[in-house]
Amino acid sequence: MNISEIATKTGLTTKAIRFYEEKDLITPPHRGENGYRYYLPQHIEELTLLKQAREVGFSLEECRSLLMLLRNPSRHSADVKEATLKKVAEIEKNH
Repeated sequence: MNISEIATKTGLTTKAIRFYEEKDLITPPHRGENGYRYYLPQHIEELTLLKQAREVGFSLEECRSLLMLLRNPSRHSADVKEATLKKVAEIEKNH
């Protein structure tokens, strides 16, 4: 799918998607001979996680850590839960 299609599916702007790509937060999409980006279903998962994490206050570096857990085939859901609970506690403490 192209960048417009993935933007529609994730609710992100094309600008945000390009920004996350520039910051090496998402797996680099395939580039066609025409230079267009072509995205896979895994990109929807990565971008959706980024969007949700950013909406609740995760920093880009915290998002990077979550994405590393997402991509790790030997990860445990407890690892993701622990990282999320730490952030929730931090947010609650600051508000």
